[in-house]
Amino acid sequence: MGDLSSILFQATTWVLPALFAITFHEAAHGWVASKLGDDTALKQGRVTFNPLSHIDPLGTVLLPALLLVAGSPFLFGYAKPVPVNFRKLGRLKRDMVLVAAAGPGMNVLIALGCAFALHVAAVLPSWLGPWVGANLLHAIVLNIVLAVFNMLPVPPLDGGRVLVGLLPPPLDRRVARLERYGMFIVIGFLMLPPLIGYQLGIDLNVAAWVLGPPVDLVAGVIIWIAGSPL
Repeated sequence: MGDLSSILFQATTWVLPALFAITFHEAAHGWVASKLGDDTALKQGRVTFNPLSHIDPLGTVLLPALLLVAGSPFLFGYAKPVPVNFRKLGRLKRDMVLVAAAGPGMNVLIALGCAFALHVAAVLPSWLGPWVGANLLHAIVLNIVLAVFNMLPVPPLDGGRVLVGLLPPPLDRRVARLERYGMFIVIGFLMLPPLIGYQLGIDLNVAAWVLGPPVDLVAGVIIWIAGSPL
C-alpha cells in the first residue's frame, strides 16, 4: 500500500503541473494571436484551459512514457501546436515575435506564481501541505525548463520564430526554411549526444550543458523575487 501511495503521489505531483504548463503555454499563443488579429486558434477552440484540446497522443503521452520506461536520462514531449495564420496579423514581424514569446512568457509567470504560492503551502495542514508543495515545486521546475527549452533559436520552437521575427531579410527567410527540419534537429540535439556518450562511456548530455545555466538563472531570479522558502 505504501508503494502505491508513493507512486500516486509522484504521478499526481508531476502529471498535474505538466498538464497545466502545456495547457497555459498553448492557450497563451492563441490568446495573443487573437488579440493581434488572427482568430484561427479561437475558432478552433484552442484558446482554452482544457488540456484535452492541447494534448497530442504521441508527443504528450506516448513519447514521454516510452522514454520513461526505457530509463532515458531525459524526457521529451510536445503538445499540439496552436494554429496561427501569420497573414492575419497586423504587423507581421513584430506580432510573430509577440505570439511566439507568449507561451514561454506564460510559463515564467506560472513559475513565479507558484514560487509565491509556496509561502501558503508551508502553512497548510500536514495531510495537504506536502502534496501541494510538491506540485508547486514541480510546476516551477517544469515551467522554467519548458520556457527555456522553447526559446532555443530553432524553428518551429518559439525561440526560432522569435529569431525569424527579429532578423532582417533575407536572413529571416533562410532561418524560417529550417522549420521543416526543426524537429529532427531538436530530437537529434536531445538524443544523439547522450547515446554516443553512452557508447563511449562518457557524459555527453549536451542538452543539460546548454539548458542548465539559463534554467538556473531564471530559477534564481524567480526565487529572489518571490522570496520563496525553497
